[in-house]
Amino acid sequence: MALLEVKGVQVKFNGFLALRGLDLKIEAGELRCLIGPNGAGKTTALDVICGKARPSVGEIVFDGHKTSRLDEHRIARLGVGRKFQVPSVFRELTVRENLDVAQSKTAGVFRNLGPRKRHDPALQRLAEFVGLADERDEPAGNLSHGQTQWLEIAMLMAQDSRLILLDEPTAGMTAAETRKTAELCRRLKGQHSLIVVEHDMGFIREIGDVISVMHQGRLLAQGTVAEIEVDPLVKEAYLGSGGISHA
Repeated sequence: MALLEVKGVQVKFNGFLALRGLDLKIEAGELRCLIGPNGAGKTTALDVICGKARPSVGEIVFDGHKTSRLDEHRIARLGVGRKFQVPSVFRELTVRENLDVAQSKTAGVFRNLGPRKRHDPALQRLAEFVGLADERDEPAGNLSHGQTQWLEIAMLMAQDSRLILLDEPTAGMTAAETRKTAELCRRLKGQHSLIVVEHDMGFIREIGDVISVMHQGRLLAQGTVAEIEVDPLVKEAYLGSGGISHA
């Protein structure tokens, strides 16, 4: 059984159909790239998977649990983590403290204001994994844009997210930061399942095994980068949008 199944999902906003019967299946440990022209429904697809939006029709099943009607926090506790385009870290806290808060299994303000371990081996390994070992005692507000993105990914790992949703993770990054993010995604694959929404096809080529192309709220095509680049339906969908290189 797949880790995630999106079955015939429809999402409507003020009469507009953002998703029109979307079908998607993600296996455990898979890295799936989701691309499509502007307005294709990519971000809305992430929204319904994490519970930010609810489908009017269809069903979402994560790890055997029907999640279509669950609140966001309950879906997160099942193991679905979302990184939005704008990072949401605690800028006043250090890297280590951010990871400690993310790792906390006890909800509540007082728990997260309490004393923290300075040398938690698990948090140290997470900081090393995302390349922030030397910055672990730095306030998150002092990090570069790319480092902030990596910290947020490490926070999702600290939450034991089995499925990680990344919405345009390389937006605003330098070329060096983009390369490092590609390497990080490749290392995450297998340990976690990932769905990556991205416009940078160079980045997609670096990380993607299977590419799903969306158009007008539906799954249009699926395959390797080489396969989708020559797919006539994909070429037609991208006419007038700058071509697939600007997905």
